[in-house]
Amino acid sequence: MLSAQENERLTSVSKDTPMGELLRRYWMPIAGIADFDEKTRVKPVRLMGEDLVLYCDKGGTFGLVDRKCPHRRADLAYGFVEECGLRCNYHGWLFDEDGNCLEQPFEETVAPQLNFKDKVKIKSYPVQTQGGMIWAYLGPLPAPALPNYEPFNWTNGFVQIVTANIPCNWLQCQENSIDPVHFEWMHMNWGRRLLSPDLEAAPKTEQVNFEEFDHGFTYHRQREDLPKDHPMWTIGRVCLWPNGFFLGDHFEWRVPIDDENTLSIAWLFNRVPNEQEPFVQEEIPSWNSEIKDPKTGLWISSHVMNQDFIAWVGQGTVADRTKEHLGKSDRGVKMIRKRFQTEIQAVEEGRDPKGVIRDPEKAKNIPLPVAEREFLLEGQPLEDLRKNPVHGAHLETFMFQAGQPQEVWDAFRDAMGLPRTKVAGRMTTL
Repeated sequence: MLSAQENERLTSVSKDTPMGELLRRYWMPIAGIADFDEKTRVKPVRLMGEDLVLYCDKGGTFGLVDRKCPHRRADLAYGFVEECGLRCNYHGWLFDEDGNCLEQPFEETVAPQLNFKDKVKIKSYPVQTQGGMIWAYLGPLPAPALPNYEPFNWTNGFVQIVTANIPCNWLQCQENSIDPVHFEWMHMNWGRRLLSPDLEAAPKTEQVNFEEFDHGFTYHRQREDLPKDHPMWTIGRVCLWPNGFFLGDHFEWRVPIDDENTLSIAWLFNRVPNEQEPFVQEEIPSWNSEIKDPKTGLWISSHVMNQDFIAWVGQGTVADRTKEHLGKSDRGVKMIRKRFQTEIQAVEEGRDPKGVIRDPEKAKNIPLPVAEREFLLEGQPLEDLRKNPVHGAHLETFMFQAGQPQEVWDAFRDAMGLPRTKVAGRMTTL
């Protein structure tokens, strides 16, 4: 267990807090590129306790700036874009992605000689795009290189971005990323019970192991029904530093909105059958997932990540770690907590923390442990893919999050070379 002071040190993310300063040293995915089109150009966002506005101007440049105009504090979420920059709807002041004030229409009309616009600047943060997502960096400049993970460069795959707002602190979400035993109980046993109380219990976990590497940690699970050399044990899954999870065919990030809310953003890759090659995806769709049933108000439990959400919010808005009792399966949780404390100290001493990359060349095509690398790179014929115990089920249902739009499911089925069907409302058993 942690003391109340230690718990606050690891969970508080606002500026000038120890964890807030650490997390600001990393690029964070904050939205899908497809969230922006001709109709949607401006989007209010809240990140690590800061109220900001994300926009895409008519020139295609993304910017992330303070939500309040520095003139009279009007809400820039209602501003409108120009060829370059975002203009306040109150008095027309125009700002670019670097926070520079480009125009002040009335001031320039009555007193152009004062150059008042050159004396005004709005808070802004660097933004980049990668993997169909928009990334932001809220830390001190110069910004480090944006990590380009190997899966972002894979070909012949259908990718989608899925977001959800989770009403709890980010750390209890991230600790799920290094908890191998929860998969047996939450996703397999509970998932089966939700469908039928008579389904056979899931295979037991016989042992777990945890290792650290440059880009995070791996967890390894030996299941009673699998051989000793199964990739689940020999390769494992990745707790991606500092706030991600990588399972080979998809990433999940837990981005702090503030101390009490988290943005879940997932990047999911489905390898198309060999018959569909070469497949080139024109646009990566992005959609927001439902977390509660609008009719009943209950948490949705039918999909894998929705089940995780229930576990996270069930711990409270901010989990009280002074009351927990950790066991042998929680060694990974202890490891990342210790690493967070170490890297907080590194930042306080003026050093770059774990995982920060300064050399752009080293940030290119970063390899990560992948349990099914051959399949994800080379693919399979459709007949063999249907027989795949994991990926075959993905052809018939989207099991990760609830609420997938029909048009995204249609695009997926088209990519797989399959006839269109109605999007499934429930996952299958694991």
